[in-house]
Amino acid sequence: MGTLAASVAARLPTGLVGATARALYPRLEPELARLADYCPAGGTAIDLGGWFGPWSRRLADRCTRVVTVEPVPHLAAHLRAALPANVRVVQAAASDREGTAELWLPDGDNGDRGLSSLTRAGVHGHSVEVPTVTVDSLGVRDVVFIKVDTDGGELAALRGARGVLDRRRPALLVELETRIRPISPVVDLLATKHGYAGWVLLSDGWRPLTGFDLPAYQRRTEHLVHRGMLRRTLAPGRERYVNSVLFLPEGRTPGAVRRLP
Repeated sequence: MGTLAASVAARLPTGLVGATARALYPRLEPELARLADYCPAGGTAIDLGGWFGPWSRRLADRCTRVVTVEPVPHLAAHLRAALPANVRVVQAAASDREGTAELWLPDGDNGDRGLSSLTRAGVHGHSVEVPTVTVDSLGVRDVVFIKVDTDGGELAALRGARGVLDRRRPALLVELETRIRPISPVVDLLATKHGYAGWVLLSDGWRPLTGFDLPAYQRRTEHLVHRGMLRRTLAPGRERYVNSVLFLPEGRTPGAVRRLP
């Protein structure tokens, strides 16, 4: 969320901010509007980094169950009150171990900006202690899709999901940004250890990550991030900043959604 939008949001009721985010996000992130391309209907979806719930809300309409993992206490409480009954909210941070950790946030922000992370960066000024969980510890057996948006903690979250990835082979949508940290460790882990291939959604449709220079594309379009969520949604340009990568087991392609067993 841009700085102006974030400062306004901090003065508004959490419910209103959440409703606005859920309404705008399918336009900001068209991957969300195209769930049918990769997420089978039914089964269980896992949303790592629930924030105000734009992904959890849409997933609740498509999947039988949703497990949303959100570390910020007041956001987790909001999600429990705002999301449908088929969503289970876990107040914790996704990682590769169970326990506790310091969750870092920017000064003057209690989590509403969506920049909280287990890894401290220059933007962070204070921390709170939160529980940590692994995807494998959630006890979900019929996972069909996992969204991972943990602001730099994606590699640890995926390491904590290795059992689910190998047994269930769910589709993954992972937020990867070179301005936060290199993306190659995540891409290499999913390719070499789990047999996944990446895809990005551009204006002309899905394109294989192989052969596409996502770091260079992000550097060229990074200026769009600083326009803020509202401006990018209400006055979009011809190009957009792409930070979500779809990973599917090798042999699957977007649009070829498998049937549940």
